[in-house]
Amino acid sequence: MRRTVRKAVIPAAGLGTRFLPATKAQPKEMLPVVDKPIIQYVVEEAVAAGIDDILIVTGRGKRAIEDHFDRAIELEWHLERGNKDEMLEWVRYIADLADIHFVRQKEPLGLGHAVLQARRHVGDEPFAVLLGDEIFVGDEPALAELIDRFHETGSSVVAVREVPREQVRRYGVVDGEPVGDRLFRVRDMVEKPEPDEAPSNLAIVGRYIIEPEVFDLLERVGRGKNDEIQLTDALRLLARRRAVYACPVRARRYDVGEKLGFLQATVEFALMRPELAPAFRDYLIRLVGDLQAGRWPAAVDQAAARQASPAPLKREG
Repeated sequence: MRRTVRKAVIPAAGLGTRFLPATKAQPKEMLPVVDKPIIQYVVEEAVAAGIDDILIVTGRGKRAIEDHFDRAIELEWHLERGNKDEMLEWVRYIADLADIHFVRQKEPLGLGHAVLQARRHVGDEPFAVLLGDEIFVGDEPALAELIDRFHETGSSVVAVREVPREQVRRYGVVDGEPVGDRLFRVRDMVEKPEPDEAPSNLAIVGRYIIEPEVFDLLERVGRGKNDEIQLTDALRLLARRRAVYACPVRARRYDVGEKLGFLQATVEFALMRPELAPAFRDYLIRLVGDLQAGRWPAAVDQAAARQASPAPLKREG
């Protein structure tokens, strides 16, 4: 009997230090790309791939994520009373997206440790992992493509993409043998190698379909890179026991856990929105013209520049 993927795990317990001070009191997963928080895009991808049982692994200070996917009775009443039907529909849609559960990672011990917190919920069946700070956009959800590959191979499969060699130290990297159209069998993988030590430039990006055997391996693997329990290390052990595959997914990826990727996603998602695109496109064209002519940012005064800076302002006197 063919095994199906019915459950997804979204690790969202990180401290979000790259986005300080914005993430001092709010989860980075709740930062909006246009008007929708990052994690909602991730949940919607899982739902579009046919999964409606989702476990979000959170940590201290992440209550806003739970509140976002909960009912908001007061807000619904206010919108209904004001005849704001479209907004009301959106608010109810979020609460009804999926059957969403939460568990806390009580110590920040790495991605592998976060996934291990899902063991009781997942049980003895294959499951999806979607990182909470990466958004994929395409005609076919990235996760749906991985699920299809899992059904073809009957084995764990990770999403990969080629990255410049100097960037491999930011990723888990795969040594893979081509075995078909856009599919590699994993021979080895290593977490965040130095460029001259990386087996390839095939980087693991934030989507996985994993067999439950990985939980035993996560318990045994011990701490690795950065003194954390790494999911890559457990998958490496799994690949020595049975086939693990890597698939370069077609969907476009946005690394919204980095400031540049977040800004790129914000601009491009705004341009995908029919109600925003015409005026925003005109603004960008004017801005690019000013940049090319050297009129910007020279026109911004020093006070505005200081206000835009993330550096703390110094008190006078």
